[in-house]
Amino acid sequence: MGNCCSDVAGGQSAVGGATSNSAASAPNDAVDAFLRSRGYKGLFSQIELSLSAENLRDLDVFSKSDPMAVLYMKGSDGSLQEIGRTEVVLNSLSPKWITKFIVTYHFEMVQNLIFRIYDIDTQFHNIDIKTIKLEEQQFLGEASCTISEIITKRNRILALNLSRDGVSVPSHNKKNGQLMVYAEECVASRTTVELILRCSDLESKDLFSKSDPFLVISKFTESGTLVPICKTEVLKNDHNPRWNQILLSIQQVGSKDSPLVIECFNFNSNGKHDLLGKVQKSLTDLEKLCSVSIGESLFIPVSVGQNHQNKILKSQLFVDKYSENMQHTFLDYLVGGYELNFMVAVDFTASNGNPRLPDSLHYIDPSGRPNAYQRAILEVGGVLQFYDTDRKFPAWGFGARPIDGPVSHCFNLNGSSTYCEVEGIHGIMTAYTSALFNVSLAGPTLFGHVITNAAQIAGGSVARNERKYYTLLIITDGVITDLQETKDALVTASDLPLSILIVGVGGADFKEMEILDADKGDRLESTTGRVASRDIVQFVPFRDVQSGSISIVQSLLAELPSQFLSYVRARGISP
Repeated sequence: MGNCCSDVAGGQSAVGGATSNSAASAPNDAVDAFLRSRGYKGLFSQIELSLSAENLRDLDVFSKSDPMAVLYMKGSDGSLQEIGRTEVVLNSLSPKWITKFIVTYHFEMVQNLIFRIYDIDTQFHNIDIKTIKLEEQQFLGEASCTISEIITKRNRILALNLSRDGVSVPSHNKKNGQLMVYAEECVASRTTVELILRCSDLESKDLFSKSDPFLVISKFTESGTLVPICKTEVLKNDHNPRWNQILLSIQQVGSKDSPLVIECFNFNSNGKHDLLGKVQKSLTDLEKLCSVSIGESLFIPVSVGQNHQNKILKSQLFVDKYSENMQHTFLDYLVGGYELNFMVAVDFTASNGNPRLPDSLHYIDPSGRPNAYQRAILEVGGVLQFYDTDRKFPAWGFGARPIDGPVSHCFNLNGSSTYCEVEGIHGIMTAYTSALFNVSLAGPTLFGHVITNAAQIAGGSVARNERKYYTLLIITDGVITDLQETKDALVTASDLPLSILIVGVGGADFKEMEILDADKGDRLESTTGRVASRDIVQFVPFRDVQSGSISIVQSLLAELPSQFLSYVRARGISP
């Protein structure tokens, strides 16, 4: 690796540098496949990190230190994965490194970064930095943060105090120097392709009507796994469908030349959709189809003996629109001051079981192991807390009888009769535990009241022109008994800056939740016939993810950025 010079006043030089480092932080393909198969569309953005430091400790006798920074990603098991190293900046206690780190930002995950600074011995200045044994170098200090903490800063610059003993230090303690981390979103994340697709002469798969077609667009991962990244709405009873415009970021696809598989399915309410045909094309290919206004024949794979062939169909795919634009991204809105505010509602109905008995879903284990309710609060709140500056969270319970009162379907979890907010995730956990011993579990299970309360808060924020988007987490064990009232509340809430996340705990039948989560069919309709302006509900049964291999957070939060963007873009709100 060749040397490069650092453009820093005073003629300081750098050795062993490169312009960028690729992060080895790709998502797990198996997890992606699980999530995508359920329609979850997580946010993936490439972030470029630049580093500088001030007032580093001077450990050299005859000159200043020669610092190098190393970046690690911390896994959920506490293990550290090295992402890359900067060049060595010679004779400097306030270096500005040229080398950039490219990391993939996942909104639905808490991504912990560890930065370590070393003074590199002179004898290692002319060798490849990758071969330097860090244990042989002088350690100057380390700092840690999450990616969320960086990208939510107005200027995307985060100052971190360095520590030499691995213990976090107060903000005023700068004796080991400071590290400045600057984040910038890569251009590819902003480039969006707008597509309008249609098909002709689709086959009929239904006995008494035409097919109900929808498209699924998938990409190949590096391991060859095919994962969905986008799907259209379902068009009823149509053999020549033309779907609404869809948006794909270049970052989401990989590149314009990356192969995509576009599959056309006939929708079935049981989830077993019939394949009507598919094509494999890149964005470049789709752009060409649009420019010449011709269709591409669909095919269906068939097996003939030991051979696999494609049966070409008369059905065709057409690209009526292809355009590339620079879109404001989710991160642009965060930098512009938008906040995500977290709210939670907990089911206290009697079907959860006596909280004092080990078989109860509300049982507080003396060993400290969280129950399903606690785990959902910790995991979802653990991500969203970084996007809420005051960290004061409205928290409610429903389906219980508070002391000396009737059954309430929306009571303040903190026991107050005047305010519903608690301080931080710890405040939610404390209020939840306290409520278990201060209410009598009852029923039935009603969602309408808590959704209406959340909608009132979101509506008040709009009236005050605040730049806030709200997320209500509902954790429940049972079948709701106010399905239509809940639909009415959700249709009203769909016009507000609000998303609803539902975790189903226990072994109940959650068919109503699947109805509320409109991923698999039509949008919700109110009693008056009004249709929801957008899908704001995401549901996941806890039993599907409790093995620990897939996080509740990943399952629930993957669609939140797209729901947020659908709200601000539909209203022409700019960052």
